[in-house]
Amino acid sequence: MALRTRVKDVAIHLYEWILRRELSENTQVPKHVGVVLDGNRRWAREAGFTDVAHGHRAGARKILELLDWCGDANVEVVTLWMLSTDNLNRPAEELAPLLDIIADITDELAEDGKPWRVRHVGAIDMLPAEHAERLTNASNKTRDRTGIQVNVAVAYGGRQEIADAVRKLLQSHAERGGTIEELAEVLDVDHIAEHLYTSGQPDPDLIIRTSGEQRLSGFMLWQSAHSEFWFCEAYWPGFRRTDFLRAMREYAKRHRRYGN
Repeated sequence: MALRTRVKDVAIHLYEWILRRELSENTQVPKHVGVVLDGNRRWAREAGFTDVAHGHRAGARKILELLDWCGDANVEVVTLWMLSTDNLNRPAEELAPLLDIIADITDELAEDGKPWRVRHVGAIDMLPAEHAERLTNASNKTRDRTGIQVNVAVAYGGRQEIADAVRKLLQSHAERGGTIEELAEVLDVDHIAEHLYTSGQPDPDLIIRTSGEQRLSGFMLWQSAHSEFWFCEAYWPGFRRTDFLRAMREYAKRHRRYGN
């Protein structure tokens, strides 16, 4: 068994070396990577845990590895979908520990000495006050850092984001004394984009979803119009550097047409 494990490790390291060599020969690197962190609960059940919180904790630790890989690849923005607005309807006994785990990993990302800039994207008012405050504090604490921009998508839904953007746009226009009729005359996509949770950031070039599901489920509906998608069979806690490098290689091979 030990020999088999060593042989497997050597094979994986060799494969990673090949992937990194291929990537070094291609200059197309995504600036913004979005990740749907899917499969935590299924990973926990298949690993024999009766408490799915074990899967969420393992998934939280995987985030730190992913950010290191993204740093090595010169990715500038990473958006992590941790909790959807639909997830807020989960039973309290499952939701409460999940929110604690999310707040804990966000606090860790914001610790002194860490390079990442944290930004919450989502409907902050839908979260319990304690967790909303911790996410806000992490954003405020890290805003002047120069490392990767890490968008923590919690209480996030693509439809909710667009509705919130339109609401903010209408409120902003009304505060300036404008009318609905005047806004309708000039409204374009840029006006809405300016009020999205990710305003000021590039749209995601690459979106990765783990666990074998091949759908976005509402993730970054507006921003993903020209994104490349890569779906992985591995559950999120089992996502490896090899999987990340395969996604980057696949992205590097694609010819991006941007609708043309």
